[in-house]
Amino acid sequence: MTIRLYDTNARQVRDFVPLTPGCVSIYLCGATVQAAPHIGHIRSGLNFDIIRRWFSYRGYDVTFVRNVTDIDDKILVKSADQGRPWWAIGYENERKFTAGYDALGCEPPTYEPRATGHIPEMIEMMRGLIERGHAYVSEGNVYFDVRSYPDYLQLSNQELDNLRQPEGEGELGKRDQRDFAMWKAVKPGEPSWETPWGRGRPGWHLECSVMAHRYLGPAFDIHGGGMDLIFPHHDNEIAQAKAYGDEFARYWVHNAWVTMSGEKMSKSLGNSVLVSEMVKSWRPIVLRYYLGTPHYRSMIEYSEEALREAESAFARIEGFVQRVVEKAGHVEPAAEVPPAFAEAMDDDLGVPQALAVVHTTVRQGNSALTADDKETAVARLAEVRAMLGVLGLDPLDAHWTGADRGDDLHGVVDSLVQLVLEQRQSARSRKDYGTADAIRDRLVQAGLEIEDTPSGSRWTIRG
Repeated sequence: MTIRLYDTNARQVRDFVPLTPGCVSIYLCGATVQAAPHIGHIRSGLNFDIIRRWFSYRGYDVTFVRNVTDIDDKILVKSADQGRPWWAIGYENERKFTAGYDALGCEPPTYEPRATGHIPEMIEMMRGLIERGHAYVSEGNVYFDVRSYPDYLQLSNQELDNLRQPEGEGELGKRDQRDFAMWKAVKPGEPSWETPWGRGRPGWHLECSVMAHRYLGPAFDIHGGGMDLIFPHHDNEIAQAKAYGDEFARYWVHNAWVTMSGEKMSKSLGNSVLVSEMVKSWRPIVLRYYLGTPHYRSMIEYSEEALREAESAFARIEGFVQRVVEKAGHVEPAAEVPPAFAEAMDDDLGVPQALAVVHTTVRQGNSALTADDKETAVARLAEVRAMLGVLGLDPLDAHWTGADRGDDLHGVVDSLVQLVLEQRQSARSRKDYGTADAIRDRLVQAGLEIEDTPSGSRWTIRG
């Protein structure tokens, strides 16, 4: 068994060899919390949730770090515009990101550090880089000297002479305009922290280099993020960390975007689709299927039609699961996934190919049900549950049934809904279709999906 991953730095698929046998360390660039998340933001966390789940299934002990950037130019602009404290905006949106991850079934990270909690470590890294001649102080700012690090831009494969470095306001005193800010001098009305070089606040790139070092050490296995972060963020992270003396990440894994009309989904383009609004119209498990089943390196073009197709595809899987449970009772997931599924997942997380195995198994199970072959149907369901569990899409998992929410209301709700469904069936039996339709409409308005089957009516929560 060998897991293979596409390494952006090597520009090829490589065999994964962990730094420590049996262990995997992953750092994912997480949320910059200036606003609520759209589905493009959540895709990254979801893709890496699947990567993490697969490593765990393969027996690895996974340490997964996903940071929160809670101080940033955009957050400060929002603070000034809204007349609210920067930390209040950051914390409010951090909770919205957490709610989005939770809604789509992402397991919580091992650690989720905030940038502002690591100022002393940032000062230490800057001090080391200044001493080594890789950084300098100018007008209260601390800049990284890009010419001091010969391998700069290796990840994005750009030429330094053609580089135009994105700049922030007030970045004065650079020796070279391509140098980037590690620390920004204090400005009136902005938050600041004391350093040996004056008060100020951290630059975006420094935060991640420091937090990766703090939680995973000078060398770790996988650094992840969206492909839009390759430059400047990840190029600059590498320069800081390696110039400081760290080996840093051994594999670089990047997920593609969610696009609308061919453009990256972003707040600045005004084309974002907030997770908090999406879950009002679509079941969260369907959103997870939609965002998590394309290959992580493939673009997803957002459309209502594509979501409806995802909903229909998942309904076929879910319908099979429910029919077998109705016929045979509870079925535990198989101990192992089918070999073809495992082969697809080992090959650079080939979720589309793995999902094809799921659908094939579902068809085999449905054929067994038609033939009244209960034993085969149960065996196929066990395999399907094992595969769906790896993808975070098992409809019988406690997360989706509500059993892990700290309450025991699901059974109560089920009893009440069944009572109402019996009243609806009684109305249908006496051909009072107006009353029957009215009962169904009220249940739908309450957020339930009602499906009529030969063995009776079923309900699920729409989300």
